[in-house]
Amino acid sequence: MKEEDIELLTDFYEITMTNGYFEKNKNEIAYFDVFFRKVPDRGGYAIAAGLEQVIDYVQNLKFNEEDIEYLRSQNLFSEDYFKYLLNFKFTGDIWAVPEGTVVFPNEPIITVKAPVIEAQFLETAILVIINHQSLIATKTSRIVRAANGRPVMEFGARRAHGVSAAIYGARAAMIGGACGTSCTVTAKKFNVPASGTMAHSWIQSFDSEYEAFKAYAELYPNNCTLLIDTYDTLKSGLPNAIRVFDEVLKPKGIENFAVRLDSGDLAYLSKKVREALDNAGYKNCKICLTNSLDEYLINSLIAQNAQVDSFGVGENLITSKSDPVFGGVYKLVGIEKDGKIEPRIKISDNTEKITNPSFKKVCRFYSKDTNYALADVVMLKDETVSDEGYEIFDEHNTWKRKVLTNYYVRELQEKIFENGKLIYKTPTLKEIAEYSKKDLSTIWDEVKRLNNPQKYYVDLSKKLYDLKTDILNRTKM
Repeated sequence: MKEEDIELLTDFYEITMTNGYFEKNKNEIAYFDVFFRKVPDRGGYAIAAGLEQVIDYVQNLKFNEEDIEYLRSQNLFSEDYFKYLLNFKFTGDIWAVPEGTVVFPNEPIITVKAPVIEAQFLETAILVIINHQSLIATKTSRIVRAANGRPVMEFGARRAHGVSAAIYGARAAMIGGACGTSCTVTAKKFNVPASGTMAHSWIQSFDSEYEAFKAYAELYPNNCTLLIDTYDTLKSGLPNAIRVFDEVLKPKGIENFAVRLDSGDLAYLSKKVREALDNAGYKNCKICLTNSLDEYLINSLIAQNAQVDSFGVGENLITSKSDPVFGGVYKLVGIEKDGKIEPRIKISDNTEKITNPSFKKVCRFYSKDTNYALADVVMLKDETVSDEGYEIFDEHNTWKRKVLTNYYVRELQEKIFENGKLIYKTPTLKEIAEYSKKDLSTIWDEVKRLNNPQKYYVDLSKKLYDLKTDILNRTKM
């Protein structure tokens, strides 16, 4: 979906820089990495998402006369630059990890190789897309894991930070493991299940709760979930729901229905509701819990033995309320001159902001015995990996070393664009979600803990480490 004026979805400094590159005749091939520095919520892993929208953006990026008129009004840029923009087309290469891949800090998610003007233009849009969807996919994955096998539905559209956040946040939630979404446009656009039944307003609009339940059951007998907390869950909602089940659904032989709790002490109420439903002969009736849930509250409810079959999660998922910034960055790592790559590095007093230079790849090592991931190694693009043992080491504490054996290796990034042409077949959202579930299953449970997760090994190859160290030693701050 191409949005209005998305070609100007850039920070203004991208316009000033690209005009400067143009005026100074500086348009050599540049290499940029997209990566993030820390997992949200102090988690152990993240889920990459948003690549399909990045592809769409790159394919549709062009400038029109209206854009040029606006830029001309700034009285900063040359007419020759405007002519360049009117003929703009991305001609470079892009590599990326497939959507749904488990990723970790400081490893390239996307790598762009292109003339520096073209590459610089992509920065903001790529970060907007990848940061948002990766954030929501990661948050959803945490919530789904906390639910411990119970379905999680994304119910957050009304609390999302704008239209695009609702649509693509719901998309990202499906990648993270949600089983459906309340956002109808997302369900339609990406062919995923739409979820949702009634709000309290439906019940309030009738003269009685019983009439509201009865009307709904008559209209949707095969998809009936009754919201039972509008007035009094145990004294009103539950008895009326059971009455409607008795009068409308049971005579039709229908057993697939549910009740939803959206307020109160959910653990206590769910137990009372379960007991009453069982006593009424409705042991197959499901209980869905909603109301400002997140992974921590869900984990607590399950620990309290709440009687719950599914969860609907809204605002805390769609906004990642507890940690709403993914923090991905777009950094120059190399410039090509005379066919050779000259590494570039960002140096900072904050050591965590020092970048890894040059054109790189990420290799994931898996145990042949268990198929679990052992470690990721960021290495130079032309490096190869021996089958006979590979030593990894901690970049900051180099005495921490380990030799990996009996492994197989997967290069995480795939080539997406070549010379400006898309060469990657975009999977369906369902396929991405299935792939992500499979990829996450290769990560040790200790890394996936909600609290105090085990840190996963992400190390540099010796060749990359030596290159980085040499540059740092030669660069005096």
